[in-house]
Amino acid sequence: MSVTPEEVLAFWFEALTPQQWFRHDPALDNDIAARFAPLTEAARRCELSTWRDDDRGRLAEIIVIDQFSRNLYRDDPRAFSHDPLALALAQQAVTEGVDGRLSITERPFLYMPYMHSESLIIHQQALALFDQPGLERNLDAERRHLGVLERFGRYPQRNAALGRDSSAAELAFLDTPGNRF
Repeated sequence: MSVTPEEVLAFWFEALTPQQWFRHDPALDNDIAARFAPLTEAARRCELSTWRDDDRGRLAEIIVIDQFSRNLYRDDPRAFSHDPLALALAQQAVTEGVDGRLSITERPFLYMPYMHSESLIIHQQALALFDQPGLERNLDAERRHLGVLERFGRYPQRNAALGRDSSAAELAFLDTPGNRF
């Protein structure tokens, strides 16, 4: 694979602004596809395992699996198909203390697979992880995600992409401004 972990991190943390990380932007989706689609598929197949030899490589692999897949496969079930792998990698990294060796800007992206989980048990862990000085905005986002799961038992925002039927309550929720993340 010709792309390095440092190239992924430079793209994510230097070429992009924080506002771009979570905004639906077709131009950005296309840019990520042009640069990183084959890399994302290699990561899905666990072919980037050598990246796990150092902390920043682990973070880069998680960003590829957890973030790039959402850009590449927006409104498609494949956007979420990488989530269990991303979560397992993040859990292992946290167990090994990798998060404590990352910057406060990088750390939330190691934790993001916890937030993307539809498991209430995993979200209890996420609350503890995001409850750190400097991560207040991420903690607020985690609380909002958890609130959706406590109310519906899943993310209704994913229902259409995953072919799941939405309840009347979920449809009303989705029609409320600010409830799409």
